Amino acid sequence: MRHRTIAHTAVSAVGLGAMPLSIEHRPDEARAIATVHAALDAGVTLIDTADSYHWHAGETGHNESLIARALARYGGDTSGVLVATKGGRGRPGDGGWTVTGTPAHLKRAAEDSARRLGVDAIGLYQLHKPDPAVPWAESVGALRDLLDAGTIRAAGISNVTTAQIRQARQILGDGLVSVQNQYSPAVRDSEPELRLCTETGLAFLPWSPLGGISRSALDGPAGPASAGPASAGTAFHRVAAERDVSPQQIVLAWLLARSPVVIPVPGASRPPSITDSAAAADLTLSAEELALLENASLG
Repeated sequence: MRHRTIAHTAVSAVGLGAMPLSIEHRPDEARAIATVHAALDAGVTLIDTADSYHWHAGETGHNESLIARALARYGGDTSGVLVATKGGRGRPGDGGWTVTGTPAHLKRAAEDSARRLGVDAIGLYQLHKPDPAVPWAESVGALRDLLDAGTIRAAGISNVTTAQIRQARQILGDGLVSVQNQYSPAVRDSEPELRLCTETGLAFLPWSPLGGISRSALDGPAGPASAGPASAGTAFHRVAAERDVSPQQIVLAWLLARSPVVIPVPGASRPPSITDSAAAADLTLSAEELALLENASLG
């Protein structure tokens, strides 16, 4: 497993997005924990979670507690695992999402997250989404206070613009270490934010990095359902078939080639899926393949 850095912390070049383990249609706990353990077995040392990753009302922190249990039950060394969590969003249980970016809420949420994760300080705490009802500087200021209090060791922001990144850097200084925006071959609206992160050395964690890839392509190495150009119809699937790997590995390898600050966090709800995704960290695409994929669209 190749590694990249978030600030001065080395993490696996591909992380685990743990959201599917707790939201709608989540697996049972045995399979969820097996998925986390498969990620660790594959060398994954970055796990992305949030207090709002749950399904039903009254389940705040479901995913964080699940991750804590999975780490506690793992037989190997987990001291090098960075658990990155987020605060500022909620789920009322009707399938929707809320946003609350007040300083009081964020500080309380971070303290609750630390308790659920069983840590004295959260390794990376991310503001989940800007709250249009709260001045951005006030929400980011809460992260500054959390850093100063030692509740969190590093801060990140998510779903943000370049202007919001710049303002957050002014408030947080070196305490700001990451940006997490949606980014994939199908959704590339955050190109400006990726460029800014590359220039400033901030880690860029694409969420939903496999956007546009069919679900059949997420079940492991390319097989009859996803192997050939005729059945897939995209450059990513064609390169996958030629390489005899899954399309998701090609997408993740493409993302890693975009910039040295990119650390994708693909979601998984099955052990084979994260095992396959993790293998992308050691896959290097040729210049010809990258040129082909650059102009491809997953539509």
